[in-house]
Amino acid sequence: MEATNAQVRESGPVTALPAGRQAWTTTWLLLAFMLVNFADKAVLGLAGPEIMKEFGLDRQEFGTAQAAFFSLFSLSALGVSFLTRRVRTSVLLLAMGLLWSVAQLPMLWAAAGFGTLIATRVLLGFAEGPAAPVAVHHVHGWFVQRERTLPTAILMVGAAAGVAVAAPALGAVISHFGWRWAFGVAGIAGILWASVWTVKGKEGPLAPPVGRRARIADGGPRCVEVPLRSVFLSGTFITAALGAFGAYWVMSAQLTWLPDYLQTVVGWDLKQASAAVGGGAVANGVVFLAHGMLARRAALRGTGGKLPAGAGLLLMASSVAVAWFATVDALWIKVPMMFGPMALGMVMITVAQTAIARITPPSQRGVVLGALVAVFALGGIASPLILGRTVDSAASIAIGYHNAWLVTATLLLVTGLLAALFLRPERDARRLGVPETPAPRGAASQ
Repeated sequence: MEATNAQVRESGPVTALPAGRQAWTTTWLLLAFMLVNFADKAVLGLAGPEIMKEFGLDRQEFGTAQAAFFSLFSLSALGVSFLTRRVRTSVLLLAMGLLWSVAQLPMLWAAAGFGTLIATRVLLGFAEGPAAPVAVHHVHGWFVQRERTLPTAILMVGAAAGVAVAAPALGAVISHFGWRWAFGVAGIAGILWASVWTVKGKEGPLAPPVGRRARIADGGPRCVEVPLRSVFLSGTFITAALGAFGAYWVMSAQLTWLPDYLQTVVGWDLKQASAAVGGGAVANGVVFLAHGMLARRAALRGTGGKLPAGAGLLLMASSVAVAWFATVDALWIKVPMMFGPMALGMVMITVAQTAIARITPPSQRGVVLGALVAVFALGGIASPLILGRTVDSAASIAIGYHNAWLVTATLLLVTGLLAALFLRPERDARRLGVPETPAPRGAASQ
């Protein structure tokens, strides 16, 4: 039997129970949601060489097109996250999925030019900005605090899988049908997901009440609120946001510039570059999933408190890998760096969200997660612009990319060090007076 929000509020704190079948069904649906989300992001990078050729763009201009995607990304992430206090997240997720398709399909029109590309990328970024915070907020409504790392990691696996599936698949579409159909396929995928979510999408028993129910909700640990200023100024929020900014910078750099780098500097063709980008995304997914499973095991043993700070060490390890990738020419070194150690920093995206959820009461979680994404998504704006300008201003493309990757490595090193020193969600949760989320009676029998 599924517990309702009212039953949850009446039940009070009880012993944590394992998540049920509906919780995991929701997790897999949101995994697919994130898969489509990142397939949408990957389209422009994969089609980049063809688009630059057809429209006569240099890399800085193409970087502007990619940055256009993020122009409203942070604002919409924050704005829509405030709506989670008034509108059910299942409704918001459906609206986002439909808007993605609306933004992608116009590029099928043969007359759609660079201006249309910019406009549709802005719309797509607006629709995708809230995707991660709203999806994470929704899935946390199905799991108690100690069990949230694994489902959150699975959602981030969707991000990696979206690239892993999209890279070879959309690369084949581009090769056989042209780059415009890559946008069309991504749009159709969004429509299919929205169709399934209309039938299967449900709110979790731990989801905070919204709208009128939120105003009449009774007291208790689930309804405690803290000043948002205190959350935003905590060491955990600041270093989680900076660490995720560094990780997202790398992800954006890989989506935007790695296909071009592998073709123009390494000398691979589109098929090889697409396969390599997909392989790197698989590595990201393995890292997300392995970390989620280890974190869940540690949490159940009561030893998970040190894991957030450890994510900072992984960022620093990723920094070393990016620097090595940039400075060596031997493919037997460069390729393993791309498929392994460079992916370690991606863990910070999962850790940042679960750490923020720990220091935030449920009723405020959607807003704070949106603020987190609004900050770290700025890496998606800065990375294409700064790295594109770095490459174009260098004496050669190879030197430009060498410098660009070293800038990335430095950013990872600094943000990783800060996270290792100051990311302490349990300590900050105690200081802010935020209790661990209790489980509802009957949650195991969903």
